[in-house]
Amino acid sequence: MADRVSRWIRWVSPLAVLAIALLGVGQASAQSISQAYGTDGNVQKGMIVMINAKNSKKVQPLSNKKDVSMLGVAVAANDTVVSLGMEASMAHVYVASTGKYETLVSTQNGPVKAGDLISISAIDGIGMKADDSQGTILGKAVSTFNGQQNVSGTMQLNTSAGKRDVAIGLAVVDISISRNPLAVSVSGPPIPSFLKKAGDSVSGKPVSTVRLYVSLAILLVVLFLSSNILYGGIRSSIQAVGRNPLAKKSIIRGLIQVVVTGLIVLVIGLFSVYLLLRL
Repeated sequence: MADRVSRWIRWVSPLAVLAIALLGVGQASAQSISQAYGTDGNVQKGMIVMINAKNSKKVQPLSNKKDVSMLGVAVAANDTVVSLGMEASMAHVYVASTGKYETLVSTQNGPVKAGDLISISAIDGIGMKADDSQGTILGKAVSTFNGQQNVSGTMQLNTSAGKRDVAIGLAVVDISISRNPLAVSVSGPPIPSFLKKAGDSVSGKPVSTVRLYVSLAILLVVLFLSSNILYGGIRSSIQAVGRNPLAKKSIIRGLIQVVVTGLIVLVIGLFSVYLLLRL
Protein backbone atom coordinates (compact mmCIF):
# COMPACT_ATOMS: atom_id res chain seq x y z
CA MET A 1 0.00 0.00 0.00
CA ALA A 2 2.76 2.42 0.89
CA ASP A 3 4.50 1.65 -2.39
CA ARG A 4 1.35 2.49 -4.34
CA VAL A 5 0.96 5.81 -2.53
CA SER A 6 4.59 6.76 -3.13
CA ARG A 7 4.32 5.87 -6.85
CA TRP A 8 1.11 7.93 -7.12
CA ILE A 9 2.79 10.91 -5.49
CA ARG A 10 5.80 10.65 -7.82
CA TRP A 11 3.45 10.55 -10.80
CA VAL A 12 1.15 13.40 -9.73
CA SER A 13 3.77 15.81 -8.36
CA PRO A 14 5.34 16.79 -11.70
CA LEU A 15 1.88 17.40 -13.18
CA ALA A 16 0.90 19.61 -10.25
CA VAL A 17 4.09 21.62 -10.53
CA LEU A 18 3.54 22.03 -14.27
CA ALA A 19 -0.06 23.13 -13.75
CA ILE A 20 0.94 25.70 -11.15
CA ALA A 21 3.69 27.01 -13.39
CA LEU A 22 1.35 27.33 -16.37
CA LEU A 23 -1.26 29.04 -14.20
CA GLY A 24 1.31 31.50 -12.90
CA VAL A 25 2.59 32.30 -16.38
CA GLY A 26 -0.96 32.73 -17.67
CA GLN A 27 -1.84 35.15 -14.89
CA ALA A 28 1.40 37.07 -15.39
CA SER A 29 0.85 37.40 -19.12
CA ALA A 30 -2.77 38.41 -18.61
CA GLN A 31 -2.45 41.14 -16.04
CA SER A 32 0.95 41.28 -14.36
CA ILE A 33 3.40 42.35 -17.04
CA SER A 34 4.82 45.86 -17.31
CA GLN A 35 7.14 47.32 -19.92
CA ALA A 36 9.93 49.78 -19.17
CA TYR A 37 10.09 53.01 -21.17
CA GLY A 38 12.38 55.99 -21.04
CA THR A 39 11.16 59.28 -19.59
CA ASP A 40 12.30 62.86 -19.35
CA GLY A 41 11.38 62.88 -15.67
CA ASN A 42 7.85 64.28 -16.10
CA VAL A 43 6.07 60.97 -15.47
CA GLN A 44 5.18 59.79 -11.97
CA LYS A 45 3.57 56.64 -10.63
CA GLY A 46 -0.16 56.51 -11.34
CA MET A 47 -0.08 58.76 -14.41
CA ILE A 48 -1.80 57.77 -17.64
CA VAL A 49 0.84 57.85 -20.38
CA MET A 50 1.35 57.68 -24.14
CA ILE A 51 4.35 57.09 -26.40
CA ASN A 52 6.52 60.15 -26.97
CA ALA A 53 6.00 61.27 -30.58
CA LYS A 54 9.71 62.07 -30.96
CA ASN A 55 11.06 58.88 -29.37
CA SER A 56 9.15 55.59 -29.40
CA LYS A 57 11.26 54.32 -26.48
CA LYS A 58 9.97 57.06 -24.20
CA VAL A 59 6.60 57.89 -22.68
CA GLN A 60 5.00 61.14 -21.57
CA PRO A 61 1.78 62.13 -19.76
CA LEU A 62 -1.26 61.57 -21.96
CA SER A 63 -3.06 64.66 -23.32
CA ASN A 64 -6.86 64.71 -23.59
CA LYS A 65 -6.45 65.77 -27.23
CA LYS A 66 -4.66 62.48 -27.95
CA ASP A 67 -6.70 59.97 -25.96
CA VAL A 68 -6.50 57.45 -28.82
CA SER A 69 -2.76 57.21 -28.02
CA MET A 70 -3.46 55.93 -24.48
CA LEU A 71 -0.83 53.31 -23.56
CA GLY A 72 -1.41 52.52 -19.89
CA VAL A 73 -0.51 53.60 -16.35
CA ALA A 74 2.93 54.22 -14.88
CA VAL A 75 3.60 51.68 -12.11
CA ALA A 76 6.49 50.59 -9.91
CA ALA A 77 8.62 47.67 -11.10
CA ASN A 78 7.63 45.55 -8.08
CA ASP A 79 3.90 46.13 -8.71
CA THR A 80 3.92 43.47 -11.43
CA VAL A 81 5.03 39.85 -11.59
CA VAL A 82 7.04 40.35 -14.78
CA SER A 83 8.82 43.61 -15.64
CA LEU A 84 10.43 43.89 -19.06
CA GLY A 85 13.41 46.21 -18.65
CA MET A 86 15.61 48.37 -20.86
CA GLU A 87 19.03 50.01 -20.79
CA ALA A 88 20.04 50.82 -17.23
CA SER A 89 21.65 54.06 -18.39
CA MET A 90 18.30 55.62 -19.29
CA ALA A 91 15.89 57.00 -16.67
CA HIS A 92 12.76 54.92 -17.04
CA VAL A 93 9.32 54.05 -15.73
CA TYR A 94 7.25 50.89 -16.02
CA VAL A 95 3.90 50.96 -17.82
CA ALA A 96 1.04 48.49 -17.25
CA SER A 97 -1.60 48.14 -19.96
CA THR A 98 -3.78 45.58 -18.14
CA GLY A 99 -4.50 44.72 -14.53
CA LYS A 100 -5.68 46.60 -11.44
CA TYR A 101 -3.43 49.49 -10.42
CA GLU A 102 -3.62 52.77 -8.55
CA THR A 103 -4.22 55.61 -11.02
CA LEU A 104 -4.18 59.35 -10.52
CA VAL A 105 -7.69 60.76 -11.06
CA SER A 106 -9.35 64.15 -10.63
CA THR A 107 -12.82 65.40 -9.71
CA GLN A 108 -13.18 67.32 -12.98
CA ASN A 109 -16.30 65.29 -13.83
CA GLY A 110 -17.30 64.79 -10.21
CA PRO A 111 -16.31 62.18 -7.59
CA VAL A 112 -15.05 58.84 -8.91
CA LYS A 113 -17.09 55.85 -7.71
CA ALA A 114 -16.47 52.14 -8.04
CA GLY A 115 -17.81 51.04 -11.41
CA ASP A 116 -17.26 54.40 -13.15
CA LEU A 117 -15.47 54.34 -16.48
CA ILE A 118 -12.21 56.32 -16.38
CA SER A 119 -10.91 58.51 -19.20
CA ILE A 120 -8.27 61.22 -19.47
CA SER A 121 -9.08 64.63 -17.96
CA ALA A 122 -8.06 68.12 -19.03
CA ILE A 123 -4.92 67.66 -16.89
CA ASP A 124 -2.20 65.75 -18.74
CA GLY A 125 -1.69 62.28 -17.30
CA ILE A 126 -4.64 62.52 -14.87
CA GLY A 127 -7.85 60.54 -15.28
CA MET A 128 -11.46 61.39 -14.46
CA LYS A 129 -14.94 59.89 -14.60
CA ALA A 130 -15.77 59.43 -18.28
CA ASP A 131 -18.76 60.91 -20.08
CA ASP A 132 -19.94 60.74 -23.69
CA SER A 133 -17.40 63.28 -24.97
CA GLN A 134 -14.31 61.03 -24.72
CA GLY A 135 -13.51 58.44 -27.37
CA THR A 136 -11.20 56.19 -25.31
CA ILE A 137 -11.36 54.86 -21.75
CA LEU A 138 -8.60 53.48 -19.55
CA GLY A 139 -10.85 51.01 -17.75
CA LYS A 140 -13.26 50.80 -14.82
CA ALA A 141 -12.71 52.19 -11.32
CA VAL A 142 -12.51 49.55 -8.59
CA SER A 143 -12.19 51.98 -5.66
CA THR A 144 -13.51 55.49 -5.03
CA PHE A 145 -12.09 59.01 -4.84
CA ASN A 146 -14.48 61.70 -3.58
CA GLY A 147 -12.05 64.63 -3.63
CA GLN A 148 -12.22 65.05 0.15
CA GLN A 149 -10.17 62.16 1.49
CA ASN A 150 -6.68 61.03 0.46
CA VAL A 151 -6.20 64.11 -1.72
CA SER A 152 -2.75 64.24 -3.33
CA GLY A 153 -3.14 67.81 -4.60
CA THR A 154 -5.41 70.33 -6.27
CA MET A 155 -5.31 72.18 -9.57
CA GLN A 156 -7.22 75.13 -10.99
CA LEU A 157 -8.84 74.70 -14.39
CA ASN A 158 -9.98 77.48 -16.70
CA THR A 159 -13.47 76.77 -18.02
CA SER A 160 -16.06 78.79 -19.92
CA ALA A 161 -17.84 79.25 -16.57
CA GLY A 162 -14.67 80.61 -14.94
CA LYS A 163 -11.87 79.15 -12.86
CA ARG A 164 -12.55 75.92 -10.99
CA ASP A 165 -10.53 73.94 -8.44
CA VAL A 166 -10.36 70.16 -8.82
CA ALA A 167 -8.89 67.61 -6.42
CA ILE A 168 -6.40 64.93 -7.49
CA GLY A 169 -5.89 61.57 -5.80
CA LEU A 170 -5.50 57.85 -6.36
CA ALA A 171 -8.14 55.30 -7.30
CA VAL A 172 -7.63 51.66 -8.26
CA VAL A 173 -8.58 51.09 -11.90
CA ASP A 174 -9.08 47.79 -13.67
CA ILE A 175 -7.15 48.72 -16.82
CA SER A 176 -8.68 47.63 -20.11
CA ILE A 177 -8.08 50.28 -22.76
CA SER A 178 -10.96 50.40 -25.23
CA ARG A 179 -13.43 52.60 -27.02
CA ASN A 180 -15.74 54.52 -24.69
CA PRO A 181 -19.17 52.81 -24.76
CA LEU A 182 -20.75 56.06 -23.53
CA ALA A 183 -19.40 58.06 -26.47
CA VAL A 184 -21.81 59.28 -29.10
CA SER A 185 -20.87 57.98 -32.53
CA VAL A 186 -18.62 60.44 -34.33
CA SER A 187 -18.95 58.77 -37.69
CA GLY A 188 -20.53 60.72 -40.53
CA PRO A 189 -19.63 63.70 -42.67
CA PRO A 190 -16.41 65.55 -41.78
CA ILE A 191 -16.93 68.64 -39.66
CA PRO A 192 -15.31 72.03 -40.49
CA SER A 193 -12.46 72.90 -38.16
CA PHE A 194 -13.92 76.30 -37.28
CA LEU A 195 -17.18 74.67 -36.17
CA LYS A 196 -15.29 72.10 -34.11
CA LYS A 197 -13.23 74.83 -32.41
CA ALA A 198 -16.35 76.91 -31.74
CA GLY A 199 -18.14 73.96 -30.13
CA ASP A 200 -15.13 73.02 -28.01
CA SER A 201 -14.65 76.63 -26.84
CA VAL A 202 -18.31 76.95 -25.82
CA SER A 203 -18.45 73.62 -24.00
CA GLY A 204 -14.94 73.77 -22.52
CA LYS A 205 -14.32 70.16 -23.62
CA PRO A 206 -14.29 68.08 -26.82
CA VAL A 207 -17.78 67.75 -28.34
CA SER A 208 -18.97 64.83 -30.43
CA THR A 209 -19.73 65.33 -34.12
CA VAL A 210 -23.38 64.33 -33.67
CA ARG A 211 -23.90 66.89 -30.91
CA LEU A 212 -22.26 69.61 -33.00
CA TYR A 213 -24.49 68.90 -36.00
CA VAL A 214 -27.62 68.82 -33.83
CA SER A 215 -26.62 72.15 -32.28
CA LEU A 216 -25.98 73.61 -35.72
CA ALA A 217 -29.37 72.43 -36.96
CA ILE A 218 -31.14 74.00 -33.96
CA LEU A 219 -29.24 77.24 -34.48
CA LEU A 220 -30.20 77.42 -38.17
CA VAL A 221 -33.88 76.74 -37.39
CA VAL A 222 -33.90 79.40 -34.68
CA LEU A 223 -32.24 81.97 -36.95
CA PHE A 224 -34.73 81.15 -39.71
CA LEU A 225 -37.74 81.53 -37.41
CA SER A 226 -36.58 84.72 -35.70
CA SER A 227 -35.57 86.38 -39.00
CA ASN A 228 -38.96 85.50 -40.55
CA ILE A 229 -40.79 86.94 -37.54
CA LEU A 230 -38.77 90.17 -37.67
CA TYR A 231 -38.92 90.52 -41.44
CA GLY A 232 -42.64 89.79 -41.60
CA GLY A 233 -43.43 92.18 -38.75
CA ILE A 234 -41.37 95.04 -40.15
CA ARG A 235 -42.67 94.55 -43.69
CA SER A 236 -46.33 94.42 -42.65
CA SER A 237 -45.89 97.44 -40.35
CA ILE A 238 -44.43 99.56 -43.16
CA GLN A 239 -47.29 98.60 -45.47
CA ALA A 240 -49.88 99.33 -42.76
CA VAL A 241 -48.42 102.80 -42.10
CA GLY A 242 -48.54 103.51 -45.83
CA ARG A 243 -52.20 102.52 -46.04
CA ASN A 244 -53.30 104.20 -42.81
CA PRO A 245 -50.90 106.91 -41.52
CA LEU A 246 -53.32 107.86 -38.74
CA ALA A 247 -52.80 104.48 -37.06
CA LYS A 248 -49.05 104.93 -36.92
CA LYS A 249 -48.78 104.75 -33.11
CA SER A 250 -50.71 101.50 -32.77
CA ILE A 251 -48.80 100.02 -35.69
CA ILE A 252 -45.47 100.89 -34.01
CA ARG A 253 -46.65 99.27 -30.78
CA GLY A 254 -47.49 96.13 -32.71
CA LEU A 255 -44.08 96.26 -34.41
CA ILE A 256 -42.34 96.49 -31.03
CA GLN A 257 -44.21 93.41 -29.83
CA VAL A 258 -43.17 91.49 -32.95
CA VAL A 259 -39.51 92.52 -32.50
CA VAL A 260 -39.56 91.47 -28.85
CA THR A 261 -41.12 88.11 -29.79
CA GLY A 262 -38.44 87.51 -32.42
CA LEU A 263 -35.67 88.35 -29.97
CA ILE A 264 -37.16 86.03 -27.32
CA VAL A 265 -37.23 83.17 -29.84
CA LEU A 266 -33.60 83.90 -30.73
CA VAL A 267 -32.45 84.03 -27.08
CA ILE A 268 -34.27 80.79 -26.19
CA GLY A 269 -32.74 79.06 -29.20
CA LEU A 270 -29.22 80.23 -28.40
CA PHE A 271 -29.61 79.16 -24.78
CA SER A 272 -30.81 75.71 -25.90
CA VAL A 273 -27.74 75.32 -28.12
CA TYR A 274 -25.50 76.39 -25.22
CA LEU A 275 -27.08 73.82 -22.88
CA LEU A 276 -26.76 71.06 -25.51
CA LEU A 277 -23.05 71.74 -25.89
CA ARG A 278 -22.35 72.15 -22.18
CA LEU A 279 -24.23 69.15 -20.77
